[in-house]
Amino acid sequence: MIGDRAYDSDPLDTALQERGIEMIAPHRRNRKKPKTQDGRKLRRYKRRWKIERLFAWLGNFRRLVVRYERRAENYLGFVRLGCIVILLRYL
Repeated sequence: MIGDRAYDSDPLDTALQERGIEMIAPHRRNRKKPKTQDGRKLRRYKRRWKIERLFAWLGNFRRLVVRYERRAENYLGFVRLGCIVILLRYL
């Protein structure tokens, strides 16, 4: 699981490790305890903005935000169409 600085918590980290989930989050600046992560795993955190940008761009399509379609197949088709439009716009 990838989170931002707000997820830097040792109790949360241990609870997720018990479930077999690896937490990737940068440490807070005022952290009192020693660091638990090195920079290698944080490289995935740096690429997180791509996914967040995609969801922000999909939010510009009103039909996807309001979700007029009842069927999940139709909604998924419009999500794919929105991704195609975004791809063509930024090529």
